[in-house]
Amino acid sequence: MFDELEKINTRPGPFEFYTAYDLWTDEHTSKQMLSFHLNRDIDASSRKAVFIEGSVDWIASYFNIGGKKIADFGCGPGLYATGLARKKAYVTGIDFSGRSIDYAREAANSDGPDINFIHQNYLDFETDEHFHLILMIMCDFCALSPAQRKKMLEKFYGILEPGGSVLLDVYSLKAFEEQKETAIYEVNLLNGFWSSNKYYGFLNRVKYDREKVVLDKYTIVEAHRTRTVYNWLQHFSTDSLEREFAECGFKVDKFYSDVAGSPFDMESSEFAVVAKKNF
Repeated sequence: MFDELEKINTRPGPFEFYTAYDLWTDEHTSKQMLSFHLNRDIDASSRKAVFIEGSVDWIASYFNIGGKKIADFGCGPGLYATGLARKKAYVTGIDFSGRSIDYAREAANSDGPDINFIHQNYLDFETDEHFHLILMIMCDFCALSPAQRKKMLEKFYGILEPGGSVLLDVYSLKAFEEQKETAIYEVNLLNGFWSSNKYYGFLNRVKYDREKVVLDKYTIVEAHRTRTVYNWLQHFSTDSLEREFAECGFKVDKFYSDVAGSPFDMESSEFAVVAKKNF
């Protein structure tokens, strides 16, 4: 028992383990995640409906999307993709949650917009198509390791039209400062989120000051199995994010406080960036 508790409380190296795929593809947790996506009144897997609607309006206006091709990486159940398609953009949505993609396809078919939804891990996505705009919303970029982020930006550069843009949001250093290391144990941690069966849940929140990374490490102990889920979140300054884009051939156009175009605020816990592909 002591050895097991030591293992539960072990502090891994930054991005040493990557389990995001398990969270979104597990039968039980993927259902839970989709329900959070579709709850219009909370900021969880997706933001509140009123924010998404305002964000879609801003994106459509800022990027003049009518008739243009958009790729939405991590599209989930298509909340942005559907809204942008209604505004006459040609949208491709990529997500590795089969449950979310199935919902997105069904909703689009019943609602009218013609959207190409692809069930795939976006790290592996390849295409001969080129896009005018690439989206990665809800701080998905922060969940990727440095090597994965570089791979994604190189992929974005390769599939963008000359002068095309990327819009994504990230967690700020202000948010990093506000995080505190903690250890929590509860029966059925997060109100049964992790399993339909009884389980014992451990949450270890770890901060890596040099790397500006926060880890939520969940250890879920059920009668028949024990599993560990690693939720990594990289935090950025405007300078550190701009460097990552510049290294992959992008020029940052502007920073905002969110993907709805709110003016940039240093005290915001998140911020968004518009970056353009250099010719």
